[in-house]
Amino acid sequence: MKALRFACHVILAASSFFASAGTFGAGAARLPNIVIIFCDDLGYADVGCFGAKGYTTPHLDRMAGEGVRFTNFHVAQAVCSASRAGLLTGCYPNRIGIHGALSPKSDHGIAGGEMTLAEMMKQKGYATGMAGKWHLGHHPQFLPVHHGFDEYLGLPYSNDMWPHHPVAKPGKGGYPPLPMIEGDRAVKVGLTGKDQEQLTTQYPERAVRFIERHKDRPFFFYLAHSMPHVPLYVSDKFRGKTARGLFGDVIAEIDWSVGQVLDALQRCGVADNTWVIFTSDNGPWLSYGDHAGSAEPLREGKGTSWEGGTRVPCIMRWPGRLRAGTSSDAMLMTIDLLPTIAKLIGARLPAHKMDGLDVWPLIAGEKGAQNPHEAYAFYYANNQLQGVVTGDGRWKLQFPHTYHTLAGKPGGKGGLPAKYEQHEVKQPELYDLQNDVSETRNVIADHPDIVKRLEAFAEKMRADLGDTLTKRKGSGVREPGRLTEGR
Repeated sequence: MKALRFACHVILAASSFFASAGTFGAGAARLPNIVIIFCDDLGYADVGCFGAKGYTTPHLDRMAGEGVRFTNFHVAQAVCSASRAGLLTGCYPNRIGIHGALSPKSDHGIAGGEMTLAEMMKQKGYATGMAGKWHLGHHPQFLPVHHGFDEYLGLPYSNDMWPHHPVAKPGKGGYPPLPMIEGDRAVKVGLTGKDQEQLTTQYPERAVRFIERHKDRPFFFYLAHSMPHVPLYVSDKFRGKTARGLFGDVIAEIDWSVGQVLDALQRCGVADNTWVIFTSDNGPWLSYGDHAGSAEPLREGKGTSWEGGTRVPCIMRWPGRLRAGTSSDAMLMTIDLLPTIAKLIGARLPAHKMDGLDVWPLIAGEKGAQNPHEAYAFYYANNQLQGVVTGDGRWKLQFPHTYHTLAGKPGGKGGLPAKYEQHEVKQPELYDLQNDVSETRNVIADHPDIVKRLEAFAEKMRADLGDTLTKRKGSGVREPGRLTEGR
């Protein structure tokens, strides 16, 4: 009997360990489902529980009440393709040769040798699906179904990359007709505004059907909304429903779509075994004014390495695993999701170098958890190392570079942008984000030890990934995929 009691104690202790560490042993009933909802150009203050004004987001607020609101969550770069590359590969996008926003004229995309989240989960028998904006190469060999996803419906790039966008110039460097892709083939070429009005309905409908079909096995679904990227479109069921105008209507519909997914998980009996992550690819495109969101109280927005460009709203829900109704200010980045999920489900990581690290203890709110990164790097444009921030998210060092800004002027109206000014950081600047999240006070003269530490980290990044600002070439950069003939 004494031996039996000892054996039971050991089993219970082991079970407690695996629960706290976030891993699933061989005896676990089932691996967790993962759903990532990724918006386009949704700003830090564009969700109700992050301070949105002029509309409400009841489903997202409910999700936050049932999960965790992360207030210091960042993307790897504040622009479309690069941001998505970081999310899906766990690498800084410039490591894998993805810079900026790929255009319909681009002849490259994500390389076949990179491991995506979907490919990693396929190791463990997951069903994998995606709906929405891809933007990692539009030629067939680059599309999701050739990078680990069982199915795909959506747009290969941004919804403004079409000849009818108000600022496009057909015939003068403008864009071709916008295609809708199913699998790796265009099922419709030349989407109209009426077609775009249905995107925020079509994408979650695909997600719901996927959940219903795969409720009896582990699944991963990536719902990548095209909205609220301009040009804005909303369906009839939400048009004119908010005091914020078209932009508010669009966010209200995105919020509805989140509710559709959460309800499907509950209806299918898998809500308690599903980790849902809601976030955005970068901050708001401020030049579009009333058709853009807000990053308040953060500085600047999309296309910059200031907080308003890289810090985005993030809500995670996993009943019983994440503490409901809590908030975390832990520094996190999208590159950390792949290695965290890999550790969680027991999948192997790629043999090549990655940049993300397992941050489950921070996500789970474990007592005493610390970020395992020495620091994070913020690259932008053509491989410019514009800033670095300590792993705890407190200290940020901005290097000399040029960035765009409205400089206090209002943005555009009615879907037409205002003109940005080009401003320059002429000397390194240090910001204490814990006490100055708006990046208003340069405190570099007061903290030479912090500056020295961050500059040393930056030198390591330059040796590894390069830096065009200092004319450095990195030894750890890999080539993107290149268009091959006959595909």
